[in-house]
Amino acid sequence: MSTEEQMKKDLYYMRQALAEAEAAYREGEIPVGAVVVCRDRIIARAHNLTETLNDVTAHAEMQAITMAASGLGGKYLQDCTLYVTLEPCTMCAGAIGWAQLRRMVYGCPDEKRGYRLYAPRTLHPRAEVVCGVMEEECKALMQRFFRERR
Repeated sequence: MSTEEQMKKDLYYMRQALAEAEAAYREGEIPVGAVVVCRDRIIARAHNLTETLNDVTAHAEMQAITMAASGLGGKYLQDCTLYVTLEPCTMCAGAIGWAQLRRMVYGCPDEKRGYRLYAPRTLHPRAEVVCGVMEEECKALMQRFFRERR
């Protein structure tokens, strides 16, 4: 697949993750959305549910990984790509690493709690990481959420 084709796919799937983030926003959750794609098919969609479930581990990525593994019938997601609107935290990066996701694409960096700051080697060694896809849109939604909360 050409680089241009891959970029188009990344934009398409990040739009799907952003739609999940917008659902979280409407529900009063921190607006992070994620989708897991396997062989050009979305197999999991999720957004933050930490407030709804009163569970600090209910991040979008964790929800999506659990859903994808359940759908595929196995804990390893080696043929999958995770699209997430915000750089994962260390907890989520650990789960992404253990699930052996082949690829991760995220929108905006998390300068305060992102995995790159605290645990940059947490992902599987062969995992490909792409950052900055729809960065401005992802960042704007986060900023709007926190601005409204203050």
